[in-house]
Amino acid sequence: MNIIFLGPPGSGKGTYSTRIGRLLGIPHISTGDIFREAVEQGTELGNKVNEYLKKGELVPDDITINVLRERIGMSDCRNGFVLDGYPRTIPQAKTLDELVKIDLVINLKIHEKILVEKLSARRICINCGEIYNIADIKETIDGVKYDMSPMLPKTLGICDKCGGKLVQRKDDSVKVIKARLKIYRKQTEPLIRYYMKRGLVEDIPVNEGPEATVPKIMKKLKPYTTKP
Repeated sequence: MNIIFLGPPGSGKGTYSTRIGRLLGIPHISTGDIFREAVEQGTELGNKVNEYLKKGELVPDDITINVLRERIGMSDCRNGFVLDGYPRTIPQAKTLDELVKIDLVINLKIHEKILVEKLSARRICINCGEIYNIADIKETIDGVKYDMSPMLPKTLGICDKCGGKLVQRKDDSVKVIKARLKIYRKQTEPLIRYYMKRGLVEDIPVNEGPEATVPKIMKKLKPYTTKP
């Protein structure tokens, strides 16, 4: 089963796509993680990508598409995959359609004010990429009650999974976050309409923590994963 997770920065695409991939036994693929690893290693790809990330801009389609084509061609993707962070534009989506059949698109929905608060509180393991969050959000916006507890490690600043150091990414600063949201509204939101026309979109409200939201997603996936 090939699944795409859509949603603005901070909506939880990394958190939920990773967990759903584990539950379904298929790989979680994040173009963002691939790019950040290349940046840290100082590769030719990393140097190119870093110029865009520093400005809060999207990496050009030709670079992203080539990286993804190589990744989904690997053997662990034979039974499907969960895409996080791709596609972000209509041209990317059309190119993806030429490579594989997409079965379902999960669209994560959350208020922009909450997004800024969540993203600026996000912490990432420098070794394995595990995601944590120090924000404790309890408020109501536009009639929607948000009850989102922090996702803390057992030991402050240390990843539970591998013992790596937890850091705040440079692109999680408030200034860069707002720039990313502006880009999202302009380039990525049309994707929702693109996939809606094909009947592939399932909306998931993100107003609670993973313990409540993951079961909501799995419930949406059940008709697609249950054999007749």
